[in-house]
Amino acid sequence: MTSPRYFFTSESVSEGHPDKMCDQISDAILDAILEQDPMARVACETATTTGMVVVMGEISTTAYVDIEKIVRETIRDIGYTRAKYGFDADTCGVLVSIKEQSADIAQGVDKALEAREGGMSDEEIEAIGAGDQGMMIGFACNETPELMPLTASLSHQLVRRLSKARRTGEIEWLRPDAKSQVTV
Repeated sequence: MTSPRYFFTSESVSEGHPDKMCDQISDAILDAILEQDPMARVACETATTTGMVVVMGEISTTAYVDIEKIVRETIRDIGYTRAKYGFDADTCGVLVSIKEQSADIAQGVDKALEAREGGMSDEEIEAIGAGDQGMMIGFACNETPELMPLTASLSHQLVRRLSKARRTGEIEWLRPDAKSQVTV
């Protein structure tokens, strides 16, 4: 009996892809805030289109960070340094709309901290909410040494190699935004 045959596809994007750019900007803002205030609550989202970045969300912290500066540094590190690349860290628009965390979410998180400090039982602590956080899952397999599906591993390798070729100047016409898809 033969095994069923099927195609499996994975994709990977480089650091200049809009989705990845947004993740890197949000991560950089979070890192800068947590460096100053480890107890900060940060729900920071980023959206981008050609020449524009919008940072929005709810943040409760005692830290001060220059969000626009972080955005521009992150974009520069990605490699968008000239308008002809479709994006320029120094001239793009940066819109920031951050407000303090909503009272409903803060209440769920605050009570959990107070409960832990107040000596509650494990059952009582488990019954307390934690704002609007969720959990994501993934999977591992034995197709590669990284325990990733072969298509994902190959796709990531291709994008890393493209990024290296761009950063070293090996292929001068490459730009920061790239995507690879691998099907086996």
